[in-house]
Amino acid sequence: MKPLPVDAALIVIDVQQAFNDPSWGQRNNPSAEANIATLIGAWRHTRRPVFHIQHRSRRPDSLFHPDRPGSEVKPEAQPLAGEPVIFKDVNSAFIGTDLEQRLRGAGIGTLVIVGITTDHCVSTTTRMAGNFGFDTYIVSDATATFERQGPGGRHYSADQMHDTALASLHGEFATVVRSSDLLDAIA
Repeated sequence: MKPLPVDAALIVIDVQQAFNDPSWGQRNNPSAEANIATLIGAWRHTRRPVFHIQHRSRRPDSLFHPDRPGSEVKPEAQPLAGEPVIFKDVNSAFIGTDLEQRLRGAGIGTLVIVGITTDHCVSTTTRMAGNFGFDTYIVSDATATFERQGPGGRHYSADQMHDTALASLHGEFATVVRSSDLLDAIA
């Protein structure tokens, strides 16, 4: 992997308590939060920009509603004072927010995306980042998702959902990398 520019932004998506709820079912990649924390630490150490994305549902019954404990950020991804926190209420971190304007205003052209869930908000944001022309990376071991029930009742494991989401992004919208690749690229 080529070295990352000094202004490559880490986009941390929806690392929130709501995803601890058992209603989601089986999850893959139990190390995702630890890997996210390591990457956040490396970004801060090298003074690269970190943008935190937090889902806030408008539905009062949602685990992500601002009045519910699930909307809180997990300890591994707590923003520091001065780090931007962008609130969204749809899958993409670009829709209804000023994320694109902030990135362009800062002259940022490279994005590294981590978070939960791989096949929903992470994927949607990654697709839009690629379409907007950002040099985009998605981190396979710093993302995670859950099992799903498909049409007709077919079961898809969390690993299947994760792997196919990454496969559909790689080479088209982003480059899929591992945390260790990124740590080497910013060292």
